[in-house]
Amino acid sequence: MTELDETGLDGHTLDELSDYLDRGRVPADPAIEASPGCQIALRALERVRTVSASLLAGEARDTADDGWVATIIGSISLDARAGRDIPVTHSDPSARLSLTEGAVRGLIRAAGDSVGGVLIGRCRLDGDVTIPGEPITVHVDASVFYGERIPDAAQRVRQAIYRDLGRHTELVVEAVDVTVHDVQAPGTPGRTPR
Repeated sequence: MTELDETGLDGHTLDELSDYLDRGRVPADPAIEASPGCQIALRALERVRTVSASLLAGEARDTADDGWVATIIGSISLDARAGRDIPVTHSDPSARLSLTEGAVRGLIRAAGDSVGGVLIGRCRLDGDVTIPGEPITVHVDASVFYGERIPDAAQRVRQAIYRDLGRHTELVVEAVDVTVHDVQAPGTPGRTPR
């Protein structure tokens, strides 16, 4: 793996978490299982593995730039960092509840990755998430697989992010900006674009 900032993984590294997944999470490691940052990273690693396997099955891996996988892996460590606390309202005024920005980035990544033919890279929240009701903009970088219509894929990602943030947070999402940086081309020789 490349050298990464692995703060937010409670003393663990992405290599350790990858090995833990390789073992099927057996024996269970209570420190990893109890760490929100590790859980975000494990889910992201599982998604990358699933997408990589589907690319291999479709022979798309042969000519694809390996740099996109490194970019996704690098984003995992950033997403695992707690970041800012995002307040959550409660009926008891003395209660102080919050979500971490890292947890919300994990939710955004999961929503985007749930869209077929797309893999989410970097996620960023612009705006003051620490003030309830303040509008924010969500920025995501994405890779789209060959054969997907880019505008349609970007719209499906936007809808999934709006849906999941609306369901799980109180954030006022003003916009979701999706930037497609890569199209993962198939590796089948002689195949022409549609």
